[in-house]
Amino acid sequence: MFDSLQGLREEHAELQKQLSDSAIHANPGLSKKLNRRYAELNSILAAEDHLRGLEADIEAAKELVAEDESFREELEKNQEQLIAAEEKLRRLLIPRDPDDARDVIMEIKAGEGGAESALFATDLLRMYSQFAASKGWKVEILDKNESDLGGIKDCQVAIKGNSTEPAQGVWAHLKYEGGVHRVQRVPVTETQGRIHTSAAGVLVFPEVDEPEEVEISPNEIRVDVFRSSGPGGQSVNTTDSAVRITHLETGIVVSMQNEKSQLQNREAAMRVLRARLLAFKQEAIDAEQSAARKSQVRTVDRSERIRTYNFPENRIADHRTGYKAYNLDQVMDGALDPIVESAIKMDEEARLAALGNTDSVS
Repeated sequence: MFDSLQGLREEHAELQKQLSDSAIHANPGLSKKLNRRYAELNSILAAEDHLRGLEADIEAAKELVAEDESFREELEKNQEQLIAAEEKLRRLLIPRDPDDARDVIMEIKAGEGGAESALFATDLLRMYSQFAASKGWKVEILDKNESDLGGIKDCQVAIKGNSTEPAQGVWAHLKYEGGVHRVQRVPVTETQGRIHTSAAGVLVFPEVDEPEEVEISPNEIRVDVFRSSGPGGQSVNTTDSAVRITHLETGIVVSMQNEKSQLQNREAAMRVLRARLLAFKQEAIDAEQSAARKSQVRTVDRSERIRTYNFPENRIADHRTGYKAYNLDQVMDGALDPIVESAIKMDEEARLAALGNTDSVS
């Protein structure tokens, strides 16, 4: 069913040779990139070795069955395992998103719904933080602007993983979270018990591994400084420590006021700006290639409503994959795996279909 993967084995051997060179590790960005590819190839080649082993076991079992019918059960068991092994290898060979192993920058913004939307944004931040903790990932708050009732007007967080395997990457799991998240529940400010609908927006960007990966010269940006403000707009600092950076060519604006140090806020803002510029470039490439392949899961349309959280019914519904469950309380505590897996599976199917179309054309 599968052609020889000799080319990938040769690449694997070459990467192994490169990674044994101490000079490679003097360049953290290059080392990280090579390690990610090496881990990806490890999974593919291990899957092929397992498949070839099953094929050999099946041939041996067929010979035994010819002499003794009692071995048929073992033969059938190996044949079932072969089907699963072929499917696993087939999916591993689907071209991956090159950013899958990256960490992410996530922005959560309150939308329509005022105070209730800001409170829901807080709930989303907690949900993603709990999900990250379950994966052993680290969450770092870069910037957070709170509302009067303790909600979040907007926040920016960095989520960092601990694996070089692309399939286990933070971006591989969270890239589908971008869009509008709608909530239906009785707000804490509602005195009549009526259910309200509000929403919060989530933006997700793959984080740049090293600053040199996305170079930004001083004449490409405008830097403004101002005083930080807290809930209700009151000043929380007597110095101009908050920073706003505008990328002149793209119009991307990043503001930071979480730290008391202007330098720290500037560094955090540049970190987010690099991630947004990396995503901006990739979105331009995706737009050019959209005629050849359109994924129905992850979209660059940030106004798309992707999910509804219905608290009275304890229901969670994803509008792209059709996933629906009545365990919203668990989801809000970070049990996102089934929802994320439904998006990954749908995206894989789209990639497989695109490969099939390419093969039929060629």
